[in-house]
Amino acid sequence: MSTSYADAAGLPVSDPTPIVSYSPVSLEVPGRPVPLEIKISAPVTGTDLPVILLSHGHGMANFLSSLRGYGPVADFWAAHGFVVIQPTHLDSTVLELRDQDLPDAPLFWRDRVVDMHVVLDHLEEVLAAVPGLPGRVDTEKVAAVGHSLGGTTVSLLLGMRVSDPNDPREKDLSDPRVKAGVVIGGPGIADEHFSPWAAEHYPMMKYLDFGQMTGDALVIAGDEDLNPHFSSRLSYRWDAYTHSPGGNKTLLTFLGAQHLFGGISGYDAAETSDENPERVAALRALVWAYLRSRLFPGDLSWDIAVKALETRKSPLAKVETK
Repeated sequence: MSTSYADAAGLPVSDPTPIVSYSPVSLEVPGRPVPLEIKISAPVTGTDLPVILLSHGHGMANFLSSLRGYGPVADFWAAHGFVVIQPTHLDSTVLELRDQDLPDAPLFWRDRVVDMHVVLDHLEEVLAAVPGLPGRVDTEKVAAVGHSLGGTTVSLLLGMRVSDPNDPREKDLSDPRVKAGVVIGGPGIADEHFSPWAAEHYPMMKYLDFGQMTGDALVIAGDEDLNPHFSSRLSYRWDAYTHSPGGNKTLLTFLGAQHLFGGISGYDAAETSDENPERVAALRALVWAYLRSRLFPGDLSWDIAVKALETRKSPLAKVETK
């Protein structure tokens, strides 16, 4: 495979190809207050393409928390050989459901995971909506990537539980069809540093339990991603790594990164407090490499990328495994 360094912070990735994006694909889901709308982005060429389910965050900006967001990463992964599927979850600002009297509002944390189950249940139908895509996708090679609350969605797909003793519903929402996950800036556990504000406004966050998160995961954290609205503990954002079982977990910590990692949620997004195009380029290249190596046996993209990262003159991030 040839390699390209453009738009990847000097890290080796495959050569980019043109992409096609198709939206919305709409699925009627029983009991869901609105149809599930999906965007699919894919390279115009190639076969045996793997799939990324991309879960947006719970941000306040219009449209970024929907299928229309995360262009800087979604477009890149599609251009480098992935089919990227982006649902609009019920907590999206565009749906105006956060303040409605609906179960699990305003986060709709359980519905978010169900959205991913529904997409996988109807994956062939979703892919068939995109002209020229059917027959070019390996539907057995599925990964999930999520940012912020989307990180919680991915963690739940990998086995994390919301262990609320007052919630009688099924706790295990994992899905074995998801072969690997990437948790970017996800929430952590509620300990003595957890914010009373978060406990009041988002009570489910008091019960996050990573003890059974057994799926393969890359946890991405920023060493300046500290938000006292949620926790006064900086390591809160990498609890998905620290408190989950070992053997298949990797922690990627970006130096100087805050919650949007330089601007992953949208092109020139005003909410980005640490705008840094190089950091965005590095993050998407490293996620690409990690997922290539997890989904394709024998692929060395991750090992090569880590070595390239470690030999940079100006450090961007550090890697730890367990």
